[in-house]
Amino acid sequence: MDKQVVIRSADVAQAPEIASLIMEAMDHDCCRNFAGPDHTLDDFRDMMTRLVAMDDSQYSYLNTLVAMVGDEVAGCLVAYDGKDLLRLRKRFVEEARRCLGRDFSSMDEETRAGEYYIDSLCVKTRFRKRGIATKLISGVIRRHGTQPVGLLVDHTHPWAERLYRAIGFRFVDETTWGGHAMNHLQYIP
Repeated sequence: MDKQVVIRSADVAQAPEIASLIMEAMDHDCCRNFAGPDHTLDDFRDMMTRLVAMDDSQYSYLNTLVAMVGDEVAGCLVAYDGKDLLRLRKRFVEEARRCLGRDFSSMDEETRAGEYYIDSLCVKTRFRKRGIATKLISGVIRRHGTQPVGLLVDHTHPWAERLYRAIGFRFVDETTWGGHAMNHLQYIP
């Protein structure tokens, strides 16, 4: 018998699990690129765990919904108001300098004022195909229903774009981020 899925706000104790899920959402090649040649994925995971545990980073547990199946985090979704991106990203830039010796202060902006931005979404492999991603996205839409909800989807992830479009997201424009061709989609309430 399947246990019920409960969508709720994350708590700081879940930072290690959330950091690992964010890294999976980013793609490990992207994470290796961020870590650079002198650091490991474990170094990057440690940094991401600290960022999730902070109150004022884009990856903060305060910006995260988790899907719980019993006592286990089955998935997470990180989202924030697009107008806050640069303020929230400062922590990532500071931690990357401190931990990795890398400067990401000139990274492209993947969102902007006027949309609530889904930064990261990931469901653990064994919990996939149970509607958990849809429940997480629906949770964000319900909480921020007065504002368009936006996201970027990599052209190499057509299955993800099909899911977003089935929920009601629509194409806004084509862009690039991190050297990848992306579609910018929005859900307009």
